Amino acid sequence: MMHTTVGWHVELEFQEDDTHTRAAALVRLPDGTEVRAQGHATRHHTDPNQPRVGEEIAAARALNELAMQMLTKAHTEIDTASGRTSHPIHV
Repeated sequence: MMHTTVGWHVELEFQEDDTHTRAAALVRLPDGTEVRAQGHATRHHTDPNQPRVGEEIAAARALNELAMQMLTKAHTEIDTASGRTSHPIHV
């Protein structure tokens, strides 16, 4: 049995102001497909200004959306190849 190592790179970019953080996530798949997602975070006016925390929340939301899109893509490919409907397990 042959083992292959494959790597994918996920890019995250942030846009921020004093109260809002937006994260844009992108992964380029080996088949040439690009999957993109966005996440947002808003600082409550009583919270201290901690840009890193806003980035973490916005990034987590973007990566979660990216994961859901990739699951949908994979199941569509399974369905197309098999001629049946697959059922994704949501975690």
